[in-house]
Amino acid sequence: MLRHFYPVILLTISNIFMTFAWYGHLKFKGCPLWIVILVSWCIALFEYCFQVPANRIGHEFFDAAQLKTMQEVITLIVFSFFSVMYLKEELKWNYIVGFLFIILAVFFVFKKW
Repeated sequence: MLRHFYPVILLTISNIFMTFAWYGHLKFKGCPLWIVILVSWCIALFEYCFQVPANRIGHEFFDAAQLKTMQEVITLIVFSFFSVMYLKEELKWNYIVGFLFIILAVFFVFKKW
C-alpha cells in the first residue's frame, strides 16, 4: 500500500527541481540568457530522474490522466510555496481561487463514475 505514495513523493521532488529550472532564473535577470538556459537544462535533467520513475511506478496504480492531474496539483502547491518564499511574490486571492478550481478537477478525475 505504501507504494501508492511513491509517485506522489517522486512527483513532488521532480516538481521542486522543475520549478527552479523554469522560474529560479527570474532572480538572476542580469545573467546572459544562454547561461540561464544551460543551467535550467541541467536542473531539468534531475527533474526527469524523478518524474519518469514516478510515472512508471504510478501507472501500476493510476491511469495516465490521474497521474497528470496529480502532477498538476503538486505543481501548483510547489509553485505557490516557491513564488512566496523564493521569489517573494504575493499569493493573491484570485490566484488561490483559480488554483482551487484546478484542484477541484481532482474530484472529477479520481471519482469512480
